[in-house]
Amino acid sequence: MGRLQRTLSNITEETGADNGCIGVVGGSVDYPNQPALTARAALRTGSDHVRAVVSEEIYDIVASHDPNLLASKYEGERFDAVAVERVVEVSEWADAMVIGPGFADAEPDAVREAIDRIDVPIVVDAIAIEPSLDADLSKAILTPNESEEDAITESYNSLEAFTRETNAVLTFTGDTDEIIAHGERMQNETGTSALTVAGTGDTLAGITASLLGQGSDREEAAELGAWILGKSGELATAEKGPGVLATDVIGKIPDTIR
Repeated sequence: MGRLQRTLSNITEETGADNGCIGVVGGSVDYPNQPALTARAALRTGSDHVRAVVSEEIYDIVASHDPNLLASKYEGERFDAVAVERVVEVSEWADAMVIGPGFADAEPDAVREAIDRIDVPIVVDAIAIEPSLDADLSKAILTPNESEEDAITESYNSLEAFTRETNAVLTFTGDTDEIIAHGERMQNETGTSALTVAGTGDTLAGITASLLGQGSDREEAAELGAWILGKSGELATAEKGPGVLATDVIGKIPDTIR
C-alpha cells in the first residue's frame, strides 16, 4: 500500500492542477445510465472535464444526468463505423478514454477499430472486452468480471498469459478484486459485499480512467482504482447499510482520496 498511498497523496496535493480530460463511450437503449455513472465517478476522482459519447437515442437521458457532465452524440442507435469517427475525435481531446459501459449491441468490428485508433490510455469494460481481444491492448486496462473471463481464457491459457502476450493490464473483479499485469497477480485489500450492486463496475471504470488521465501508469491506475472503489464502498456501506447504491459509492470517492 505504500506506493499507492504516495500516489493518493499526490492526487490530493495536485488539486487545482491540470487533472485531465476523460472520454466515456458506451450506453444503449437498455442501459442508458451506465456511461453517466462512469463519467460521474471520473469527475469525483478529480478529472477536470468528462465527456460522454453516446448514441442519439439516449443522448437526452445522459446529457441531463449531471450538469457537470459534457455530452456528445453519434447518429443511430448502435455503435458502428460512423460512431468510431466521432469517438476518435473525442479521443484527440482526451487524456484517457473508457469504452464499453452499458453497450448492449455494439458492432464488434467497430469496437476493435476504435481501440486500435485511440492513441491515449483506455479502459475497456463490459461487452467491449471480447471484441477488444483482437485489438492492440498495449495502452489498455481491461476490467472483466467472472462472466467475462471465459472470452479471454478461451484464447489464452490463463489471465496471466494474456497479460504477458498482449501487454494489457487487467482488473479482474469478483469477491476479491485482483490486478494482473506482466503475468503476475495481486489482490486488492479493500471492499465490501455491497459492491455487487449494479453500477459499481461502471464506477470502477471511471475511477481508473481518471487516474490514467491524471498521469498514473496503467498498473498503478488499476491498483489504486480498485483500492479507491473498495474503500469508497466501505464508507458508503457504513453510512447507508445494505441498501447502498453505486451513486452512494461515487459520492464517497472524494472522502476516500482525502
